[in-house]
Amino acid sequence: MLACALAAGLALPFHAVIDLSATVMLFLLTVVVVAVLAGRGPAVLASLCNVALFDFLFVPPRFSFAVSHAQHLATFAVMLAVSLIVGQLTAGLRRQAQDAERRELATRALYDLARTLAGAAAVAQVGAAVAAFLRGQWGGRSGLLLPDADGGLAAPGPAEAALDPADLASAREARDGGRPVVRVVAEGWRCHCLPLSGTLRGVLCVRLPEAVGEAGPLLEAVASLVGTAVERLHFVELAQAARLEAESERLRSSILSALSHDVRTPLTALYGMADALAVGATMLPAPARETAIAIRGQALRVNEMVDKLLDMARLQAGRLALRREWQPVEEVVGASLNLLGAALDGHPLRVEGIAELPLLEFDAVLMERVFCNLFENAAKYSPPGATIRLAGAAAADVVELRVCSGGDGFPPDKLRRVFELFERGSTETAVPGMGVGLAICRSIVEAHGGTIRAFNLPDGGGCVAFTLPRGCPPPIESEAPAAGDDMEGP
Repeated sequence: MLACALAAGLALPFHAVIDLSATVMLFLLTVVVVAVLAGRGPAVLASLCNVALFDFLFVPPRFSFAVSHAQHLATFAVMLAVSLIVGQLTAGLRRQAQDAERRELATRALYDLARTLAGAAAVAQVGAAVAAFLRGQWGGRSGLLLPDADGGLAAPGPAEAALDPADLASAREARDGGRPVVRVVAEGWRCHCLPLSGTLRGVLCVRLPEAVGEAGPLLEAVASLVGTAVERLHFVELAQAARLEAESERLRSSILSALSHDVRTPLTALYGMADALAVGATMLPAPARETAIAIRGQALRVNEMVDKLLDMARLQAGRLALRREWQPVEEVVGASLNLLGAALDGHPLRVEGIAELPLLEFDAVLMERVFCNLFENAAKYSPPGATIRLAGAAAADVVELRVCSGGDGFPPDKLRRVFELFERGSTETAVPGMGVGLAICRSIVEAHGGTIRAFNLPDGGGCVAFTLPRGCPPPIESEAPAAGDDMEGP
């Protein structure tokens, strides 16, 4: 209205010398200026005010809304129509320019966010960058949720906006449905839960004021950038972990191989000299003889440990060739018991279902080592007098063998880790051992195409079960009597 009054004030002193059409153009220019500066609504108001001022101040009879000629009515109509059209077009151009400017700013902000996320080295940096972006754009707040070990959703770090149970429910709905979920959380606030792209299946929760309006496309672009950044960090961590594991495994194998070969020779000499003192020297005093016998026993035990280390080094190096033959399991079990000797003294052995098992194809020497390690572990970690049970059962494709013992069993949190190298069930224990036996068992069983697992029995005690493939054993041909075997002699 002030702009219209200013235009009328400028034209009024010259009404006698300026034609009415020139005055109309001045008022139209005013409408254009108002539309550019203020928008559509003020432009419409300026059009109406300009027509009224033009009629009142410049069209005769002046200072009256009466019209002396019909042609002035046409002038008013055309002036009003042109003013409205020009005002609408100018305001539309202004709005398009503002939208283009906003899109440019949003694109530039997304580019800066993408550049920041590309250099992020941790998930916490990703969350901080997204929070700064949302604050700068709309004054919003965000929280990043990633899958946890239990399959749920949890924040990898402290979330900027506290997430209540309803937010978590919306996040799970967005993750499971694969689509954004919008929910009103408070007066004037909305919570947008957007699923992240990639294999992690995380969720980005954003709280925005309702005055922001439609922000879905930009939020989806932000969620896509966040999903890409989180996925990149995840695979970087996996690659680093795999590289470190490979390096540690290579170093451990080298140490095992070197230790086994370097220690074996002096250990054999030590055992030979201790055996010569204990057996051959009859003139030694009794205390010295007992010491020699103890040295021989300890040397024998260390030699068994070195043998296990050497076997493990060979298995990890992949240089161990399997000599598979079809043979009964009970013969290998009997040979293992003979090798153990007095190691099972005080532990009765109960065998179930072994004689009914079919022939299996395996390396007898390696399978003897499996049974020896399992029986030895069962005897060491079970109380005196506890029964060791060996059970076998045949299924359609595999044969399962179990070695169970009494005692406390395995720690529940180490049922999967007991088969790792140098991993023991209880770290603080007086039972000697290095944690190599079960690792050797796993390597041998897996080399035969089987599986192995450990579990605790409901009534107490631990159990190790492994499977071997049944395969198709060759048919056993019965021996036909030779010609003349049924003839009577002279």
